[in-house]
Amino acid sequence: MTDRTVVLTGGSGDLGRATARLLARHGAVVVNLDGRRNDDGWDGLPVTDVVCDVTSESEVGDAVAGIVAEHGAPHVLVNAAGIIGRPAPSHESTVEEFDRIFDVNVKGVWLTTRAVVPHMVAAGRGSIVNFSSIHGLTGGRNVPLYHATKGAVRLLSKADAATYGPHGVRVNSLHPGSMDTAMSRAAAERSAVGPEAYYRQLVAGNPLPRQGRPEEIAHAVLYLASDDSGFTTGAELVVDGGYTAV
Repeated sequence: MTDRTVVLTGGSGDLGRATARLLARHGAVVVNLDGRRNDDGWDGLPVTDVVCDVTSESEVGDAVAGIVAEHGAPHVLVNAAGIIGRPAPSHESTVEEFDRIFDVNVKGVWLTTRAVVPHMVAAGRGSIVNFSSIHGLTGGRNVPLYHATKGAVRLLSKADAATYGPHGVRVNSLHPGSMDTAMSRAAAERSAVGPEAYYRQLVAGNPLPRQGRPEEIAHAVLYLASDDSGFTTGAELVVDGGYTAV
């Protein structure tokens, strides 16, 4: 990744932050587009925060134009920004909740791709990594809006892979399973059964009976972003401890 420019969204979250750090340690210059700056800083790594609402066409366009002016055409786009939303079945979900989760999880991916991919096509190369989820592959109870957005990201990735492959641009989706993140820990604390029982239930069906670590997702992104995956496009990389295998 030496001397490569990476545009990344969602670097304030655990998965995005781990990804930004790993890519930067491998030599990339990373620009993090996020609604807020990373509170922990970057410890001298070549990562820059740009405050940007990924659901805003103008903010995304301005941010990418600034990156191109300073660094040239991005080599890599990592769409890691996303939200889960309130657990609720379809009949109890609101139009406002629908609009918000689709804006962040789908429109945000589309807007950043729309802004970045013309520069990649002009350069004749590029890699786009879109964060989906295991719930872009399989259903589940009480989070239909989240599942719908992640399924949309999966198929958007395939369609863009087919469209931009002849121009040297690869597009793949990444599908994390249950991860040890601040969001997951907060959910465990709120659980009616208590954190310990919550975690047991969460990983009970995994052939690897634990949660994943953010660094494991970051290494998966590194593979898809780098030339090591040069013949991989339109693919789904699942990192879920075997959850979807059983």
